[in-house]
Amino acid sequence: MIAKTEEDFKSLKEIGKIVASIRDEMVRQTKPGITTKELDDIAGELFEKAGAISAPKGEYDFPGFTCISVNDEVAHGIPGHRVIQEGDLVNIDVSGSKNGYFADTGISFVVGEGKDILQKICDVAKLAFEAGLKKARPGAKKSGIGKAVHQTARQHGLTVIKNLTGHGIGRRIHEAPDHVYNYYEPWDDELLKEGMVIAFEPFISTDEEEVFQKDDDWTYATEKSFVAQIEHTLILTKDGPIIITL
Repeated sequence: MIAKTEEDFKSLKEIGKIVASIRDEMVRQTKPGITTKELDDIAGELFEKAGAISAPKGEYDFPGFTCISVNDEVAHGIPGHRVIQEGDLVNIDVSGSKNGYFADTGISFVVGEGKDILQKICDVAKLAFEAGLKKARPGAKKSGIGKAVHQTARQHGLTVIKNLTGHGIGRRIHEAPDHVYNYYEPWDDELLKEGMVIAFEPFISTDEEEVFQKDDDWTYATEKSFVAQIEHTLILTKDGPIIITL
């Protein structure tokens, strides 16, 4: 969507704050011994308390309030009986709506002590996000965001997942622009607009550049790579992007 009115900005910031607070509480509660279903139940209670609706459940009938992906799982992991272990790479993705406005956020992190490479990809995901953020301004080509992400990954001996992308958001969980790539596509020369709302989400990978969908018809995973993601919802303005999910 294109945010234009004071109500647009106010409502987007409200749902952004809600999903960010749910994300942060889930990260705090992610400790060895807890199950992904127990984490998701926390999110369900917080959505209800905030008067907000889980986007995956409300829009797509997803079997959980949030997506929780562990280790080889990259995105859309289904909460269940899986027990979190020391050293796991966990991704928590929280999206929701309130009063007809949507926001989306996610983060990957290592539980306790883990392999150095896991912390590295999480750190590089943040660096890639910051690099792409500098290109997220009205009048710039959308392709510049992905170029900055991919360049950052390669500078650190890593790569990106190419078949998972960011997207437009606002009045729906997924809307135009359909894709915000994490690599440079020369034909993708759409110009970013004042007030455009996007979910920007770099996926940094140790090796593979594509994910596959598991038999559960939801979870995206890799064969042999680790992947870290960071996602925030942005409103693009002439004074710089407003991150509503910090």
